[in-house]
Amino acid sequence: MRDDALARRAEELAAQGAAFVTATVVRAARPTSARAGNVALVLSDGSIDGFVGGVCAEHSVRLYALKAMKSGEPLLVRILPPTGDDLGGSHEVKEDGAVTLLNTCVSGGAIEVFLEPVLPSPRVHVVGATPIAAALERSGPELGLDIIAVHNGSPTLRDGDLAMVVAAHGKGELDALRAGLEAELPYVGLVASPRRGASLVEELREDGVSDQHLERLECPAGLAIDARTPPEIALSILARVIQTRRGGDYSPPVTGPTSEAPPAFAVDPICGMTVTASAQTPHVEHDGETVYFCCDGCKQTFLADSAGESVQQAAPAAVEMAVDPICGMTVAVLPDTPHVQYEDETVYFCCDGCKKKFQREHADAVAAS
Repeated sequence: MRDDALARRAEELAAQGAAFVTATVVRAARPTSARAGNVALVLSDGSIDGFVGGVCAEHSVRLYALKAMKSGEPLLVRILPPTGDDLGGSHEVKEDGAVTLLNTCVSGGAIEVFLEPVLPSPRVHVVGATPIAAALERSGPELGLDIIAVHNGSPTLRDGDLAMVVAAHGKGELDALRAGLEAELPYVGLVASPRRGASLVEELREDGVSDQHLERLECPAGLAIDARTPPEIALSILARVIQTRRGGDYSPPVTGPTSEAPPAFAVDPICGMTVTASAQTPHVEHDGETVYFCCDGCKQTFLADSAGESVQQAAPAAVEMAVDPICGMTVAVLPDTPHVQYEDETVYFCCDGCKKKFQREHADAVAAS
């Protein structure tokens, strides 16, 4: 389902070099508020532009979208209601390219959301104005690398940079190597003979660069493929850079259009869902800690359970409970629990999503509270 506004937003984010995930609902089984084709963009700060379902689905989509950003791999997220099998008793079942979640807050329906991370190309600094440097600059972009050519001066490094290749033949090599090694870039390579490379290593050591950092310098740079011409040498170096990128030691840069940090997460003690730990998420202070919940229904149940603990100590009045007719969750009968009047009775719900679902199904008879 094309959304021109979201498509423009995605183009803007990509142009800014921001990391984000395109989340697309590929299947929706009623009853659920999401529909197949619904699309949203999940940013690195956890914010969501678009719609992929209610608050419970958003918690799961946000969590796994951020994981997809870190891995750089697409993921299919299946969000299912509880069944007799209960997914083998687990809230999460992983398989290649997919994860299945047991979500007690889904109102009897199920959705599947495909998460596709869009990440900025990893930056590779090429220091020097030589034929080998020029070959690297030509070939690198075809491999999905953002080649930063440094012909004069020192490279400007930032978090998430993948590599530095120094092919300067004696011009500014020491400063560039020191910067790359001390920044702990995943790969630092020097185009030089082993003899000249050893001489430069000694100069760096005398200049205060630690042995731990110096051990990470590769000289000659690149894989040993008996390369001789500048394009062949560039090929061997790029192959080594790709090996570093795909080898598990490199995490793609997760940057956004704002400076806000990624959100923290917590586990709802009632339903077991992983939720965003933010001021907007339902929460309470309990025993000196902040406890977060997927919805007000779980929060009220927790409060009722806490009140039950107090019964044993101070014997306050018991808290009445009711069953949400949409999702089957047991909830506390309290004034601020979502509820409606239906056929002279008060019906209680775990969250506003279940309440609205019930109202739609009984529109002719419900008097909203």
